[in-house]
Amino acid sequence: MKIIAVGRNYIDHAKELNNPVPEKPVIFLKPDTAVLKDNKDFYYPEFSKDIHYEVEVVLRICNEGKHVSKKFAHKYYDSIGLGIDFTARDLQSDLKSKGLPWELAKAFDHSAIVSNMIFKEEFDDLQNLNFSLQKNNETVQIGNTKDMIFDFDSLITFVSQYITLRKGDLIFTGTPAGVGPVKIGDKLEGFLEEKSMFTCQIK
Repeated sequence: MKIIAVGRNYIDHAKELNNPVPEKPVIFLKPDTAVLKDNKDFYYPEFSKDIHYEVEVVLRICNEGKHVSKKFAHKYYDSIGLGIDFTARDLQSDLKSKGLPWELAKAFDHSAIVSNMIFKEEFDDLQNLNFSLQKNNETVQIGNTKDMIFDFDSLITFVSQYITLRKGDLIFTGTPAGVGPVKIGDKLEGFLEEKSMFTCQIK
């Protein structure tokens, strides 16, 4: 499986990082070795001094798809979860300043928390999902999927023009405003529609 991640998909987040609001989805990849599941601890990597959390709604792909039209896009994912796209912000800033790809800042081992998945039929409205992140029991990020620049179906349509989607792939759909740093000793907890989806201790 692969992780397809979307950057700058919430206007306020793009602005907080002084990035332009995109006209097309901004896509990057994480490998399967990035996955951190089952509420396991996250160990701070030695190559960064500025790891940031970014909470995101996650889609699980259920069918192989290439050149998926928007009207059929909903048939290609069956479950919704929550995750964190950990980012080595110092490394990312350095790479971006040199015009280099920033996969090293995004794709490192265990940089993608993934919760258990919930079948999408259990939600009333996928375009109106509330989600949030707490750090040390204090809410630091609040989002709603209605504020996405590119909705779920648009993302699947766009990505599938370039990359074949396969069963088990995950799409991280972007983070709202409020991203920030973690330090050793912090505890993170993610919520989707007020349901606790994951916890993670930073070590």
